[in-house]
Amino acid sequence: MKSTVIAAAAALALVALPGLAQAQSIKDSPELYPGEKALYDAAAKEGLVVSFDTGPTWANWAAQFAAFKRRYPEVEMTYNDLGSAATVVALDKAKNRPQADTAYYFAASAVDAANKGLVADFKPVNFEKLPEVFRHPQGQWFTIHSLTIAFVVNKKLVKNVPESWADLLKPEYKNTVIYLDPRSAGIGQVMTFAMAYGNGGDMDNVQPGIDYIGKLHKAGNVLRVLGTTPYAQFLKGEIPIWIAYENDGLKAKHIDGLGDDVAVVIPKEASAAAPYGISLVKNGPNPNAGKLWLNFTMTEMGQGIFAQGFVRPSVPGVKLPDNVADKLPASPQVKPLDVVKAAAKKAEIDAGYAKAIAN
Repeated sequence: MKSTVIAAAAALALVALPGLAQAQSIKDSPELYPGEKALYDAAAKEGLVVSFDTGPTWANWAAQFAAFKRRYPEVEMTYNDLGSAATVVALDKAKNRPQADTAYYFAASAVDAANKGLVADFKPVNFEKLPEVFRHPQGQWFTIHSLTIAFVVNKKLVKNVPESWADLLKPEYKNTVIYLDPRSAGIGQVMTFAMAYGNGGDMDNVQPGIDYIGKLHKAGNVLRVLGTTPYAQFLKGEIPIWIAYENDGLKAKHIDGLGDDVAVVIPKEASAAAPYGISLVKNGPNPNAGKLWLNFTMTEMGQGIFAQGFVRPSVPGVKLPDNVADKLPASPQVKPLDVVKAAAKKAEIDAGYAKAIAN
Protein backbone atom coordinates (compact mmCIF):
# COMPACT_ATOMS: atom_id res chain seq x y z
CA MET A 1 0.00 0.00 0.00
CA LYS A 2 2.76 2.43 0.95
CA SER A 3 4.63 1.89 -2.33
CA THR A 4 1.37 2.41 -4.24
CA VAL A 5 0.82 5.73 -2.49
CA ILE A 6 4.38 6.82 -3.29
CA ALA A 7 4.01 5.80 -6.94
CA ALA A 8 0.76 7.74 -7.24
CA ALA A 9 2.26 10.79 -5.59
CA ALA A 10 5.27 10.58 -7.87
CA ALA A 11 3.10 10.34 -10.97
CA LEU A 12 1.09 13.37 -9.90
CA ALA A 13 4.27 15.29 -9.23
CA LEU A 14 5.58 14.62 -12.71
CA VAL A 15 2.30 15.68 -14.29
CA ALA A 16 2.23 18.87 -12.23
CA LEU A 17 5.90 19.68 -12.87
CA PRO A 18 6.63 18.49 -16.40
CA GLY A 19 10.28 19.59 -16.33
CA LEU A 20 11.00 16.91 -13.78
CA ALA A 21 9.89 14.22 -16.18
CA GLN A 22 13.17 14.79 -18.04
CA ALA A 23 15.28 14.03 -14.95
CA GLN A 24 17.78 11.32 -15.87
CA SER A 25 19.03 8.27 -14.04
CA ILE A 26 22.44 8.65 -12.48
CA LYS A 27 23.56 5.88 -14.83
CA ASP A 28 22.84 8.10 -17.86
CA SER A 29 24.01 11.52 -16.70
CA PRO A 30 26.95 13.33 -15.09
CA GLU A 31 27.33 13.42 -11.33
CA LEU A 32 25.51 16.18 -9.49
CA TYR A 33 28.46 16.29 -7.07
CA PRO A 34 31.78 14.43 -6.68
CA GLY A 35 31.28 10.95 -5.24
CA GLU A 36 27.56 10.71 -6.10
CA LYS A 37 27.90 7.46 -8.07
CA ALA A 38 29.97 5.73 -5.38
CA LEU A 39 27.42 6.75 -2.73
CA TYR A 40 24.60 5.47 -4.95
CA ASP A 41 26.32 2.08 -5.30
CA ALA A 42 26.49 1.80 -1.51
CA ALA A 43 22.89 2.97 -1.13
CA ALA A 44 21.69 0.49 -3.76
CA LYS A 45 23.02 -2.36 -1.60
CA GLU A 46 20.76 -1.12 1.21
CA GLY A 47 17.90 -0.62 -1.25
CA LEU A 48 15.68 1.59 0.90
CA VAL A 49 15.51 5.00 2.55
CA VAL A 50 13.01 5.69 5.35
CA SER A 51 12.16 9.40 5.41
CA PHE A 52 10.27 10.64 8.49
CA ASP A 53 7.76 13.51 8.28
CA THR A 54 8.01 14.20 4.56
CA GLY A 55 4.28 14.14 3.75
CA PRO A 56 3.87 14.24 -0.05
CA THR A 57 1.58 17.30 -0.16
CA TRP A 58 3.98 19.37 1.95
CA ALA A 59 6.80 21.55 0.50
CA ASN A 60 6.75 19.65 -2.81
CA TRP A 61 8.00 16.38 -1.33
CA ALA A 62 6.01 14.35 -3.88
CA ALA A 63 8.09 15.90 -6.66
CA GLN A 64 11.28 15.24 -4.72
CA PHE A 65 10.27 11.58 -4.32
CA ALA A 66 9.61 11.31 -8.06
CA ALA A 67 12.89 12.88 -9.11
CA PHE A 68 14.89 10.88 -6.53
CA LYS A 69 13.36 7.61 -7.68
CA ARG A 70 13.99 8.42 -11.31
CA ARG A 71 17.63 9.28 -10.61
CA TYR A 72 18.27 6.38 -8.21
CA PRO A 73 16.04 3.54 -9.44
CA GLU A 74 17.55 0.88 -7.16
CA VAL A 75 16.67 2.75 -3.94
CA GLU A 76 13.07 2.49 -2.76
CA MET A 77 11.54 5.13 -0.51
CA THR A 78 8.99 5.11 2.28
CA TYR A 79 7.82 8.01 4.42
CA ASN A 80 5.34 9.18 7.03
CA ASP A 81 3.71 12.50 8.01
CA LEU A 82 3.90 12.91 11.77
CA GLY A 83 4.43 16.61 12.46
CA SER A 84 7.69 18.11 13.68
CA ALA A 85 7.42 17.66 17.45
CA ALA A 86 5.87 14.20 17.05
CA THR A 87 8.80 13.19 14.85
CA VAL A 88 11.25 13.97 17.66
CA VAL A 89 9.10 11.93 20.06
CA ALA A 90 9.08 9.00 17.62
CA LEU A 91 12.86 9.16 17.16
CA ASP A 92 13.37 9.26 20.92
CA LYS A 93 11.12 6.25 21.54
CA ALA A 94 12.96 4.21 18.91
CA LYS A 95 16.49 5.40 19.71
CA ASN A 96 17.67 1.91 20.71
CA ARG A 97 16.41 0.47 17.41
CA PRO A 98 15.95 3.41 15.01
CA GLN A 99 13.41 2.93 12.24
CA ALA A 100 14.13 6.14 10.30
CA ASP A 101 17.11 7.10 8.15
CA THR A 102 16.28 10.80 7.91
CA ALA A 103 14.00 13.21 9.75
CA TYR A 104 12.52 16.48 8.49
CA TYR A 105 11.03 19.14 10.73
CA PHE A 106 10.70 22.77 11.68
CA ALA A 107 14.27 23.64 12.58
CA ALA A 108 13.46 24.27 16.25
CA SER A 109 12.52 20.60 16.48
CA ALA A 110 15.78 19.77 14.71
CA VAL A 111 17.63 21.59 17.50
CA ASP A 112 15.66 19.50 20.00
CA ALA A 113 16.57 16.26 18.22
CA ALA A 114 20.25 17.23 18.21
CA ASN A 115 20.17 18.14 21.90
CA LYS A 116 18.71 14.70 22.67
CA GLY A 117 21.44 12.89 20.73
CA LEU A 118 19.05 11.40 18.17
CA VAL A 119 20.79 12.54 14.98
CA ALA A 120 24.22 12.07 13.41
CA ASP A 121 26.91 14.37 12.08
CA PHE A 122 26.58 14.74 8.31
CA LYS A 123 27.51 17.69 6.09
CA PRO A 124 25.75 17.37 2.73
CA VAL A 125 26.66 18.97 -0.54
CA ASN A 126 26.44 22.79 -0.35
CA PHE A 127 26.48 22.68 3.46
CA GLU A 128 29.16 25.36 3.78
CA LYS A 129 27.13 27.78 1.63
CA LEU A 130 24.36 27.96 4.24
CA PRO A 131 24.28 30.86 6.71
CA GLU A 132 25.53 29.77 10.12
CA VAL A 133 22.10 30.18 11.74
CA PHE A 134 20.75 27.72 9.16
CA ARG A 135 22.96 24.80 10.21
CA HIS A 136 24.33 22.84 13.14
CA PRO A 137 28.13 23.21 13.29
CA GLN A 138 28.67 19.47 12.76
CA GLY A 139 25.72 18.99 10.41
CA GLN A 140 23.34 17.32 12.85
CA TRP A 141 20.67 19.41 11.14
CA PHE A 142 20.67 21.87 8.26
CA THR A 143 18.05 24.04 6.64
CA ILE A 144 16.77 22.95 3.23
CA HIS A 145 14.10 25.64 2.68
CA SER A 146 12.07 28.32 4.47
CA LEU A 147 8.32 28.90 4.64
CA THR A 148 6.25 32.02 5.41
CA ILE A 149 3.02 32.16 7.42
CA ALA A 150 0.03 33.40 5.41
CA PHE A 151 -3.76 33.30 5.30
CA VAL A 152 -4.92 30.82 2.64
CA VAL A 153 -8.50 31.79 1.88
CA ASN A 154 -11.24 30.01 -0.08
CA LYS A 155 -13.02 32.99 -1.69
CA LYS A 156 -16.08 30.86 -2.42
CA LEU A 157 -16.62 30.51 1.32
CA VAL A 158 -15.35 33.92 2.51
CA LYS A 159 -16.91 37.15 1.18
CA ASN A 160 -14.21 39.56 2.35
CA VAL A 161 -10.61 38.35 2.36
CA PRO A 162 -8.85 39.25 5.64
CA GLU A 163 -5.70 41.31 5.18
CA SER A 164 -4.41 41.46 8.75
CA TRP A 165 -4.34 39.74 12.11
CA ALA A 166 -6.75 42.44 13.33
CA ASP A 167 -9.18 41.57 10.52
CA LEU A 168 -9.22 37.92 11.52
CA LEU A 169 -10.79 38.79 14.89
CA LYS A 170 -13.88 40.33 13.24
CA PRO A 171 -17.31 38.70 13.83
CA GLU A 172 -17.74 37.99 10.10
CA TYR A 173 -15.07 35.26 10.41
CA LYS A 174 -16.90 33.22 13.05
CA ASN A 175 -16.22 29.47 12.65
CA THR A 176 -13.97 29.94 9.62
CA VAL A 177 -10.36 29.55 10.82
CA ILE A 178 -8.30 26.35 10.80
CA TYR A 179 -4.75 26.05 12.08
CA LEU A 180 -2.29 23.38 13.28
CA ASP A 181 -1.71 22.75 16.99
CA PRO A 182 1.52 24.46 18.19
CA ARG A 183 2.17 21.62 20.62
CA SER A 184 2.60 19.00 17.92
CA ALA A 185 3.27 20.80 14.62
CA GLY A 186 6.16 23.10 13.76
CA ILE A 187 3.91 25.35 11.70
CA GLY A 188 1.85 25.97 14.83
CA GLN A 189 4.97 27.22 16.59
CA VAL A 190 5.87 29.47 13.65
CA MET A 191 2.30 30.76 13.52
CA THR A 192 2.56 31.76 17.17
CA PHE A 193 5.73 33.76 16.49
CA ALA A 194 4.04 35.38 13.46
CA MET A 195 1.11 36.35 15.67
CA ALA A 196 3.55 37.72 18.24
CA TYR A 197 5.32 39.83 15.62
CA GLY A 198 1.95 41.08 14.38
CA ASN A 199 0.86 42.14 17.85
CA GLY A 200 3.91 43.91 19.22
CA GLY A 201 6.00 40.93 20.33
CA ASP A 202 9.24 39.40 19.08
CA MET A 203 11.45 36.33 19.48
CA ASP A 204 12.06 37.21 23.13
CA ASN A 205 8.42 38.06 23.88
CA VAL A 206 6.00 35.54 22.41
CA GLN A 207 3.18 36.27 24.88
CA PRO A 208 1.35 38.65 22.48
CA GLY A 209 1.07 35.73 20.06
CA ILE A 210 -0.30 33.41 22.74
CA ASP A 211 -2.76 36.09 23.81
CA TYR A 212 -3.89 36.53 20.21
CA ILE A 213 -4.69 32.82 19.89
CA GLY A 214 -6.84 33.15 23.01
CA LYS A 215 -8.67 36.11 21.48
CA LEU A 216 -9.27 34.19 18.25
CA HIS A 217 -10.87 31.33 20.19
CA LYS A 218 -12.84 33.64 22.46
CA ALA A 219 -14.25 35.38 19.39
CA GLY A 220 -15.56 32.01 18.18
CA ASN A 221 -13.65 32.32 14.92
CA VAL A 222 -11.75 29.01 15.17
CA LEU A 223 -13.49 26.19 13.35
CA ARG A 224 -10.96 23.41 14.11
CA VAL A 225 -7.43 22.82 15.37
CA LEU A 226 -5.66 20.00 13.54
CA GLY A 227 -2.56 17.86 14.02
CA THR A 228 -1.43 17.38 10.42
CA THR A 229 -1.58 19.37 7.19
CA PRO A 230 -5.17 19.54 5.84
CA TYR A 231 -4.24 20.33 2.24
CA ALA A 232 -6.63 17.80 0.70
CA GLN A 233 -9.52 19.18 2.76
CA PHE A 234 -8.73 22.69 1.55
CA LEU A 235 -8.79 21.52 -2.07
CA LYS A 236 -12.19 19.93 -1.45
CA GLY A 237 -13.61 23.25 -0.27
CA GLU A 238 -13.94 22.24 3.38
CA ILE A 239 -11.82 25.05 4.87
CA PRO A 240 -12.73 28.76 4.65
CA ILE A 241 -9.53 30.26 6.13
CA TRP A 242 -6.40 28.26 6.78
CA ILE A 243 -3.47 29.82 8.66
CA ALA A 244 -0.80 28.01 6.70
CA TYR A 245 2.34 28.60 4.71
CA GLU A 246 2.21 30.64 1.51
CA ASN A 247 3.46 27.69 -0.55
CA ASP A 248 0.33 25.65 0.22
CA GLY A 249 -1.89 28.47 -0.99
CA LEU A 250 0.21 29.11 -4.09
CA LYS A 251 0.23 25.39 -4.91
CA ALA A 252 -3.57 25.21 -4.59
CA LYS A 253 -3.92 28.34 -6.70
CA HIS A 254 -1.42 27.70 -9.48
CA ILE A 255 -0.89 23.92 -9.64
CA ASP A 256 -3.96 22.17 -8.26
CA GLY A 257 -6.57 24.13 -10.18
CA LEU A 258 -8.30 26.45 -7.70
CA GLY A 259 -7.04 29.58 -9.46
CA ASP A 260 -8.75 32.83 -8.52
CA ASP A 261 -10.90 31.06 -5.91
CA VAL A 262 -7.85 31.17 -3.62
CA ALA A 263 -6.32 34.23 -1.99
CA VAL A 264 -2.89 34.01 -0.36
CA VAL A 265 -2.33 36.88 2.06
CA ILE A 266 0.70 37.64 4.19
CA PRO A 267 -0.80 39.64 7.09
CA LYS A 268 0.09 43.28 6.74
CA GLU A 269 1.24 43.89 10.33
CA ALA A 270 3.94 41.19 10.24
CA SER A 271 4.59 37.50 9.64
CA ALA A 272 7.36 34.99 10.19
CA ALA A 273 9.56 32.95 7.85
CA ALA A 274 10.61 29.60 9.25
CA PRO A 275 13.65 27.55 8.33
CA TYR A 276 12.89 23.86 7.90
CA GLY A 277 15.67 21.40 8.53
CA ILE A 278 16.54 17.78 7.95
CA SER A 279 18.89 15.32 9.66
CA LEU A 280 20.56 11.96 9.26
CA VAL A 281 19.19 9.78 12.06
CA LYS A 282 21.80 8.33 14.42
CA ASN A 283 22.28 4.58 13.79
CA GLY A 284 19.57 4.55 11.13
CA PRO A 285 19.10 1.25 9.24
CA ASN A 286 20.17 2.58 5.82
CA PRO A 287 22.85 5.24 6.38
CA ASN A 288 24.15 5.43 2.82
CA ALA A 289 20.68 5.71 1.34
CA GLY A 290 19.92 8.38 3.94
CA LYS A 291 23.00 10.36 2.91
CA LEU A 292 22.10 9.99 -0.77
CA TRP A 293 18.62 11.38 -0.07
CA LEU A 294 19.90 14.29 2.01
CA ASN A 295 22.52 15.20 -0.57
CA PHE A 296 19.88 15.17 -3.31
CA THR A 297 17.69 17.70 -1.51
CA MET A 298 20.68 20.05 -1.25
CA THR A 299 21.82 19.88 -4.88
CA GLU A 300 20.85 22.54 -7.39
CA MET A 301 18.30 20.05 -8.73
CA GLY A 302 16.72 19.34 -5.36
CA GLN A 303 16.67 23.00 -4.35
CA GLY A 304 15.03 23.88 -7.65
CA ILE A 305 12.32 21.29 -7.01
CA PHE A 306 11.51 22.98 -3.68
CA ALA A 307 11.18 26.31 -5.50
CA GLN A 308 8.78 24.71 -7.98
CA GLY A 309 6.59 23.97 -4.96
CA PHE A 310 6.70 27.65 -3.93
CA VAL A 311 9.06 27.17 -1.00
CA ARG A 312 12.18 29.30 -0.87
CA PRO A 313 15.47 27.37 -1.25
CA SER A 314 17.99 27.60 1.58
CA VAL A 315 21.18 27.45 -0.50
CA PRO A 316 22.17 30.99 -1.49
CA GLY A 317 22.46 31.68 -5.19
CA VAL A 318 19.89 29.14 -6.34
CA LYS A 319 17.89 30.90 -9.03
CA LEU A 320 14.12 30.77 -8.66
CA PRO A 321 12.49 29.24 -11.75
CA ASP A 322 11.05 31.91 -14.04
CA ASN A 323 7.53 30.55 -13.65
CA VAL A 324 7.78 30.86 -9.85
CA ALA A 325 9.68 34.08 -9.15
CA ASP A 326 6.78 36.43 -9.95
CA LYS A 327 4.45 34.43 -7.67
CA LEU A 328 6.61 35.02 -4.59
CA PRO A 329 6.35 38.79 -4.08
CA ALA A 330 8.67 40.78 -1.86
CA SER A 331 7.21 40.95 1.65
CA PRO A 332 9.21 43.32 3.86
CA GLN A 333 6.92 42.66 6.84
CA VAL A 334 8.16 39.06 7.04
CA LYS A 335 10.71 38.41 9.80
CA PRO A 336 13.07 35.40 9.90
CA LEU A 337 13.15 33.15 12.93
CA ASP A 338 16.20 32.40 15.02
CA VAL A 339 15.67 28.66 15.48
CA VAL A 340 17.74 28.37 18.63
CA LYS A 341 15.61 31.02 20.32
CA ALA A 342 12.50 29.38 18.88
CA ALA A 343 13.51 26.03 20.35
CA ALA A 344 14.07 27.64 23.75
CA LYS A 345 10.54 29.08 23.65
CA LYS A 346 8.71 25.85 22.78
CA ALA A 347 7.80 24.88 26.35
CA GLU A 348 6.54 28.39 27.04
CA ILE A 349 4.38 28.33 23.92
CA ASP A 350 3.03 24.85 24.70
CA ALA A 351 2.02 25.81 28.25
CA GLY A 352 0.73 29.22 27.26
CA TYR A 353 -1.29 27.79 24.41
CA ALA A 354 -3.00 25.20 26.64
CA LYS A 355 -3.97 27.97 29.02
CA ALA A 356 -5.11 30.35 26.28
CA ILE A 357 -7.53 27.93 24.64
CA ALA A 358 -8.91 26.77 28.01
CA ASN A 359 -10.03 30.28 28.98
